[in-house]
Amino acid sequence: MNTFLSFPKNFLWGAATASYQIEGGWNEDGKGESIWDRFSHTPGKVKNGDTGDAACDHYHRWAEDIQLMQEIGLKAYRFSIAWTRVLPAGRGKVNQPGLDFYSHLVDVLLKAGIIPFVTLYHWDLPQALQEEGGWAARSTAEAFSEYADTVTHCLGDRVKHWITHNEPSVVTMDGYLNGEHAPGIQDFPTALKTSHHLLLSHGWSIPIIRQNSPDAEAGIALNVNWTVPASNSAYDRDLQRREQGIWCRWFLDPLYGRGYPADIVADATAEGYLPHNCLNYVQDGDMQAIAMPTDFLGVNYYTRFITREHDKPDNLPEETTASPEGKEHWTDMGWEVYPDGLFNVLAWLYFDYQPVKIFITENGASYSDGPNTEGRVHDHHRIDYLHSHFTAAHRAVQAGIPLEGYFVWSLLDNFEWAEGYSQRFGLVWVDYSSLERKLKDSALWYKKVIAKNRLELLTDIQSTNQVTG
Repeated sequence: MNTFLSFPKNFLWGAATASYQIEGGWNEDGKGESIWDRFSHTPGKVKNGDTGDAACDHYHRWAEDIQLMQEIGLKAYRFSIAWTRVLPAGRGKVNQPGLDFYSHLVDVLLKAGIIPFVTLYHWDLPQALQEEGGWAARSTAEAFSEYADTVTHCLGDRVKHWITHNEPSVVTMDGYLNGEHAPGIQDFPTALKTSHHLLLSHGWSIPIIRQNSPDAEAGIALNVNWTVPASNSAYDRDLQRREQGIWCRWFLDPLYGRGYPADIVADATAEGYLPHNCLNYVQDGDMQAIAMPTDFLGVNYYTRFITREHDKPDNLPEETTASPEGKEHWTDMGWEVYPDGLFNVLAWLYFDYQPVKIFITENGASYSDGPNTEGRVHDHHRIDYLHSHFTAAHRAVQAGIPLEGYFVWSLLDNFEWAEGYSQRFGLVWVDYSSLERKLKDSALWYKKVIAKNRLELLTDIQSTNQVTG
């Protein structure tokens, strides 16, 4: 009997980051201001008043970070470009030092044998474009095309894996509906318009990427968590439909040629957010552009969500419940550890939408474990989390789902958006005072998985501490 799970040959093991979360150097070498620069400097927007001004100082320490990637044995590294480093005003004059930074980064990654996966947009819109309306303005989608052309023209000879957007639903819902993220707007009609222009900019940029980066693969990364109703009641089931509809199907359906989901359009119309069932900002040819075929779908998965209509006195008793208390069941973000949801999400996406291939572009967990007296970071809860999710990914491969790679979030502890520096997702521990880096036990464990391209099975009596030894 095998005591391990083997992954397909050439399965791509990697880690991921985002520019604003790690780079720092927020106003250096000609970089412009982004909406996250502005948002984090606004009192009360980010926990503890934290900003990304310094972050992990990756802008100056990128060579050291690549050495850490090599030490872990990463096959690929997913990172994002800071739009304002390349085009400080969002369009127009190119800031050559910013473009050179990413060019040097790519060169050294390739020299180290690490495949670069480049995300063009990970939430840090130029503030200059926000002042023109941000993603609610069609002109921002046009500016994104110019930005995509500039970056892919420079890097397209070496970068062969491109992601247009990271989690457009989070940009839409957290940035323009509930206001928890930059730019901090709270307006549903504006959020819907924003989602369209994000998707449109994606569709417009795919042909640009292919022209400037021959033989490249291009896709988009969506956050898709597993959502289930708390009971079989009509209330809970309808809430599950609406939540999955606005967070997932609203983006997936148009990307795969189905247009915006009619039930969510009807909901928005009935609630007064759309006039007469009309998405009046959709122009001729937009939906065809959004549905431009892609080479892969990136999936960001973290947890399960349970929908419950608590204000309905005649609701059925709750049947589906979250896990019990304890770090083995909950991360420090307050997210349930639910690896079966990863398999369920991958199966739903593949069998319902038929993407050509899938990459898990983000998956990981926040745990606050720091160095002990010996300098070791024993983050065994993270190892348990990753082990269970790698197992779910292996199940997906065995089921015939074309899963070709897995990027752990994140390479480094970093600025976690509205949570500031209070959450630690990294394989590498970062001292935010000295900026010292230290491989956690999870990084050493992951190194073994990558080297063998297989996952050792854990018995009931085997501890993750033994796995990392």
